[in-house]
Amino acid sequence: MSVSPHRRRPMTFRTMAVSALALALAACDGGGDPVQQALRDASAERHAAALKTTEELERQTPVSRTTETADEANVARLIADHEAAIATARRMLDQSQDPDLRRIAQATLDTRTTELAELRAWQAGR
Repeated sequence: MSVSPHRRRPMTFRTMAVSALALALAACDGGGDPVQQALRDASAERHAAALKTTEELERQTPVSRTTETADEANVARLIADHEAAIATARRMLDQSQDPDLRRIAQATLDTRTTELAELRAWQAGR
């Protein structure tokens, strides 16, 4: 019986093993580049650390028993802004020699101090 030149040879064990290895490597996550794998590992570690930190902060942060209204939240922000402006104005008065800047700092200090007292009085009345 003659063998046709177009007839396929049966796959040998070696050919099947090489094909299976190639398919397995192609299916691997990352493809095998050690630099890329190290970057993925480092990214995963940073992500896990960030999640852990966030979870710890959430556990440590007390849950407010009362619901803050929009007015109360805005007043709290204004108080913080006024306190910062007052501290900056005082620093300007201590450090600046420019008469115009000192005048502006003093006006800011006077105005913000009065407004801060009003905001705190409103807050205390709640």
